[in-house]
Amino acid sequence: MAAAMLTFPCGDAIAKHLSAQHAPLFLAWARYTAGAAFVVPTLLLASRGAHVPGIARGHVPIQALRAAFAVGAVSLYYLAIARIPLADALGAYFVAPVLAALLSAVVLGEALGPQRLLAVGSGFAGALLVARPGVTMGAGMAYALGAGRCFACYMVATRARAQSGSPLATLAFQYGAGGLLLLVPALLDWSVPTAATWLLILLMGLVSAISHLLVIAAFRLAEASLLAPLVYLELLGGTLLGLLVFGQLPAPMTWFGIALIVVGGLVLIERRPQPGVGGRRGGME
Repeated sequence: MAAAMLTFPCGDAIAKHLSAQHAPLFLAWARYTAGAAFVVPTLLLASRGAHVPGIARGHVPIQALRAAFAVGAVSLYYLAIARIPLADALGAYFVAPVLAALLSAVVLGEALGPQRLLAVGSGFAGALLVARPGVTMGAGMAYALGAGRCFACYMVATRARAQSGSPLATLAFQYGAGGLLLLVPALLDWSVPTAATWLLILLMGLVSAISHLLVIAAFRLAEASLLAPLVYLELLGGTLLGLLVFGQLPAPMTWFGIALIVVGGLVLIERRPQPGVGGRRGGME
């Protein structure tokens, strides 16, 4: 999950760069289509000579709902960053971990004790300090908040069906459904990319595919309420990307926010008894 959150900002930066020449919904469609161009052939190659679980017919509805939440999150987020600064959009978008942790307790019956509430609260406070979003509510901020709500639902739905089918099959379904759902909006706002833009779109799709595959794998191993605060690491990745690529050194308040995000992640580390001590398997939750 940490690796996924640190790679997501690369795709977002490409989308932000391309939004000056192309419509947000066209870029969202391009992201899903380019991602499918990598994921589907990989799934076909992995299926040759080996049994790779697909998606059972009874799980198709929840997988379709999950894909719809993902499409909604990406589309609304791209609409937001085309209108407002990236920092403001991130500040609103990061309502997602809080909602996901709370929804997982209600929908999935996962435990949400003081330790996880503290982690979520610390991460959310850090996100606000890093992003410092404006107080005015315009269309861009509304889009960003909507994207955060959709992503929270996406995380909970991912956890609900994380064990059904392989991560590759789940991701191929998500990208295929996303490309179809966004095809008509993309055609209505179509623009012709240059050769250099196509290369950036392919890179955006590859980064997105790798990041989402890591997210799906993470949800096969841990609860949504445990993983949700790690989404704040995307802010750390974005900060490092801004420093390395654009030479933007974060302000002291930003560093303090990042420290709170890291503290939130560390709070989640729960040491358990080693084998033979108390009869439970050792390791961390």
